[in-house]
Amino acid sequence: MMFKAHKSRSDLSLALATAIFFLSCSTATGKPRTSAKESAASIASSNTWRGLVVAPENRCQPYSSSDYPYSQSLETQLTMTYQGVYGPYTGKWFSSPSETDIEHIVAKSEAHDSGLCSASSQQKKAFSGDLLNLTLAGPTLNRYQKSGKDASEWVPPVNKCWFAHQVVLVKKKYQLTVDQREANALESILSGCESVTMIFYKKPPSQGSTTPKQKEPQDTTDFKNCTALKRSHPGGVTRGHPAYKKKFDRDGDGHACE
Repeated sequence: MMFKAHKSRSDLSLALATAIFFLSCSTATGKPRTSAKESAASIASSNTWRGLVVAPENRCQPYSSSDYPYSQSLETQLTMTYQGVYGPYTGKWFSSPSETDIEHIVAKSEAHDSGLCSASSQQKKAFSGDLLNLTLAGPTLNRYQKSGKDASEWVPPVNKCWFAHQVVLVKKKYQLTVDQREANALESILSGCESVTMIFYKKPPSQGSTTPKQKEPQDTTDFKNCTALKRSHPGGVTRGHPAYKKKFDRDGDGHACE
């Protein structure tokens, strides 16, 4: 019995020595064991959400809007698709394309910071003119309310499910990353969606309609002050808008009641 115990201790010592030997060989060949901290970093760097890599935004090159050109003729294609001048963010129908901007669902600057900063000029141009990522919006919403924000900073009042789904589709197509806050915001929307189809809200009667036009209670472009204006235009109005008045544009930047 004493012999067997001694043999077991010898076997254990041999196994331990062998393990130490292989570890020292691994270090000598330049391949040390990965630390717990390095493993955690590796897992975090490969973290994904709905097929997108989750990573902080990174502006690897300076951003310039001129690097992302697109044709204004795309507005005509959008109005044909919508069968009218429609802004899905608000569910509003416009009377003319001159009342809207071409809006990038994933903003150009957001895409730049999510992977396109290192892309070729051809890839940037393809992104900026891709109808998958384009819609229509009023100038105030496009230029001041949404601008370059991502989904953690701004979501539309209506058609949220469609919007969130489009962001995912576009980012997948161009292999863009998503930061953790944006992923959380999109997930909070998509997890409650029964449908991601764009909702077209009721179109107002056309000018040729037999439906009598209701009398407006007041001239909606004549506001006494910014408080009254913002009830109809929360983001204010820009120069050229019927409700714009110089007295509301105190700093003279062309944006009244901002």
